[in-house]
Amino acid sequence: MSRLRRLPRAAAALAMIPLAGLAVACGTSEESGGNSAGADFTLQVFDPGNSGAIAVGKRDGTYDEALAPLGANIEWVKTTPGFSSNLKLFNTGELDIQTGAYSPVVGALSKDVGVRIFATSDPYNKDQAGIIARPESGIKTVADLAGKRIAVNPAGKGEYITLKALTQAGVPVDSVERVPLQQADAASAFSTGQVDAWASFLVPYQEAKAKGAVEIVTEASIGSVDSTIIAGRTEVLEEHPEVVQKFLEVTQQLTEKQRQDPASFENVFEKTGPRALSGQRLDDAIALGGRITTFRYPTTADAADLESIAALFAENGVIQQPLKGSDVIFDLPAALDNASAEGK
Repeated sequence: MSRLRRLPRAAAALAMIPLAGLAVACGTSEESGGNSAGADFTLQVFDPGNSGAIAVGKRDGTYDEALAPLGANIEWVKTTPGFSSNLKLFNTGELDIQTGAYSPVVGALSKDVGVRIFATSDPYNKDQAGIIARPESGIKTVADLAGKRIAVNPAGKGEYITLKALTQAGVPVDSVERVPLQQADAASAFSTGQVDAWASFLVPYQEAKAKGAVEIVTEASIGSVDSTIIAGRTEVLEEHPEVVQKFLEVTQQLTEKQRQDPASFENVFEKTGPRALSGQRLDDAIALGGRITTFRYPTTADAADLESIAALFAENGVIQQPLKGSDVIFDLPAALDNASAEGK
């Protein structure tokens, strides 16, 4: 694993995307697709859904146009909500790039999934995830979770939020039953009363709140350091760093446009229907898009945050042992320099 370092000579100007497009990361995809005819390499990227910078790039063909001179194009891969629910796609080589957070990548490495983080962003959406409870559950504070059942996506953001909140509040972790469910299954369990609470994020979180769920804590209120990231399949990062770099450059440009005109980055494919936003939820999404932050290369401070998540997981038996930042972070600038030196 390459050492951590700051912006490299080969890509000093690159600032990478934020997660408004990330509402996209946890949404279901549209159609899979991508025509690899004439391309030497196809980059398999999660389908971005109906909002965000990546969705606009997909709609307008911006990525394929930018990657064509490199002999590459993109295939948009249908995914399920949440990074950790798609680990099998990374394992089978069917997915190369997805947005997410530190926590599920830590969880992925504990399962020997070959993925690494190569970009992170400064927080701007920490009110978009947290713990919610059913109104009839009687849960109003973290302390009230004792003796209750809470749905968490295992070894991912939901489990991190839960452990962080319980530890911070001094509530014994083993006094709360953590029910391992990915977002889609957790939504059903929560709505039917099979669980009392749910540690959720992004679109499913906002949908549940809109239906009356009680917000107990947010990532902001518990001091979460589970920042938004972009992760890639390690083999692809090592063999095609220039393609990944170009993907990021395009996304950065689109993200800057999103910050300036966030309304144009909502309801990208569908203006009506179940995936389209309207009313207050649309207004909120537009406001969030106007605050979006750009992705950047990870620093040693980011590595320390990541290591704190791994330590919390290890202390509570989620993973077997702590991880170092260098275990999880891929040094894309160094890979680009190496590729250039080798004449690739």
